[in-house]
Amino acid sequence: MSVKPFSRLGAAALFSTLLSAPAFAAMGNTASTYGLLPTDVGTAQGLSLFNTQASAIYYNPAYLTQDERGELTVGLMHGEHELDVNSLGNPSGGGAAVIRDGSRANVADTQQQIIALKTDLTDMTKFDHPIYFAIVAGVEKFGEEMIAFESKNSREGQNFQYGRQPLFLSIGGGLEGGNGISTGASVLVSLRNEATLIASADLAGETQYEELNVSAKPVIRPVLSLNLEYDKMFCGREDCGIWTGLETAFAFRGHTESRTAVESNLTIPGTVIDPGITVLIDTIDSYQPDIFSGGILYHFSDNFRAAISVEQQNWSDLEDELARDTVRDQANAKFKDIIVPRIGAEWTVNKHMILFGGAAYQESPLESLQTPDVNFYDNDKIIIGLGSSLIIHNPPILAYPVRLDFGYQYQMLEEREFELTSTEPGVTNPYERVSTEGDVHVFSGSVTLKF
Repeated sequence: MSVKPFSRLGAAALFSTLLSAPAFAAMGNTASTYGLLPTDVGTAQGLSLFNTQASAIYYNPAYLTQDERGELTVGLMHGEHELDVNSLGNPSGGGAAVIRDGSRANVADTQQQIIALKTDLTDMTKFDHPIYFAIVAGVEKFGEEMIAFESKNSREGQNFQYGRQPLFLSIGGGLEGGNGISTGASVLVSLRNEATLIASADLAGETQYEELNVSAKPVIRPVLSLNLEYDKMFCGREDCGIWTGLETAFAFRGHTESRTAVESNLTIPGTVIDPGITVLIDTIDSYQPDIFSGGILYHFSDNFRAAISVEQQNWSDLEDELARDTVRDQANAKFKDIIVPRIGAEWTVNKHMILFGGAAYQESPLESLQTPDVNFYDNDKIIIGLGSSLIIHNPPILAYPVRLDFGYQYQMLEEREFELTSTEPGVTNPYERVSTEGDVHVFSGSVTLKF
């Protein structure tokens, strides 16, 4: 998208009001890109469908019923992106390639603070079956940054998924229906920001008679899930042969997006008279597609369990969203739906120690090797995680156990080549060919108080 010089003054003034210094945000969100709590991070989300902690509200709210105790969790996550863009020269021979400051891509680390609460609401109702409620919120820059948003064109190219993550909020609950069947529902909350700026300015950019209106409203998307415990369904609490310890889970997570719409009207006395020049910008960021997931968990013993899960992520729907994006509509980016397999395992060493790990493979949903002006790049990735939990059963002062969790995740981005192109007049395309690869290191820790 191009903005005429006079209207650029109004657009710049408005964006400087709405947004702080560049946050290097990107598509994706904390929960789907890395994982929410250390167990999700450390198992590469391989056990997320079967995690009894409050993060189940996002992955499988029906699984909140598996632990009747309430809990309050505070966690920190640091994601460090070591992403490289290596120039392969200008294949068109139309001039020098882009000059970069080294090969490292300009992608900000993500630093999230996670706060989660889970509790049983049975005492507030007249129902016999427990009803569990949970809420999870994540805030960037360790709690200091509520909004991380950036939408731009890039001459050097820009990563499709990584960067700072915006406010994360999920609320909902789970209900045990009896006979091994549990259901759950929650909502994902994202923001749609709208702003209007009316101003008069001189040629130096000094404004007067300004009127600025900014509003944000929530956009709510559903999460629905079902969990089945086959030994309870078929045999009650008796030994059930091959069905003993077997569970399956199914979940649907609706698509979310962070969107900002801006309308700026600018007049310049003697140059641009009323009604002035109007700039309309409507752009999205931090998109998560519709995700269908299913998994199988087996308890091999009282101390060891393992799971296999599969996700279908419908990224092709993003094409229509970007077609309406006034910043990046000219990219004509093509996306495909992908299948993400995950595995995870957990070993309870003793009553104080739990070890867990997992792996996943995620194919890039970005099909286009050229996305004019926007110049997205994205990679297939292998994800490996591991972690541990320490349970303190009789902590000083507190009447209930305390759980300390740590998770580490490594993402290896496989090498892939892209061609950078532009719609600017006089540019011979592609003006540069690049190869992209890299590594992502994610560290996550949390403290959970049981009650």
